[in-house]
Amino acid sequence: MSRSAIHVTVVYAPQARVVHEIALSLPSPCTVCEAIAQGGLAQRFPELNDPTLTFGVWGRKVAAHQALRDRDRVEIYRALRVDPKVARRERFVKQGARTAGLFAKKRAGARAGY
Repeated sequence: MSRSAIHVTVVYAPQARVVHEIALSLPSPCTVCEAIAQGGLAQRFPELNDPTLTFGVWGRKVAAHQALRDRDRVEIYRALRVDPKVARRERFVKQGARTAGLFAKKRAGARAGY
């Protein structure tokens, strides 16, 4: 009984603008954890041994035991260091109200906020 092979891609970005992408050919059936282990990323990046990591397939969050299909893209998500809402508020305070958002582009001679 021969097991057919599936082709998957495992993607991990350890920091902004740095992406590691590994194409794999794995025996079917295969899970997300098996694909990550076969990709060798856990050895290169020790932070991937954290049991609280979240994974996704084509942008949808999945469990670690999710079965994969041919041509799936497995994504390993980093934990957020800063809440996006807090970061936006801090940027707004730093930039000032007159240089951000609706107030950035003013018509000549217009009042503030219009």
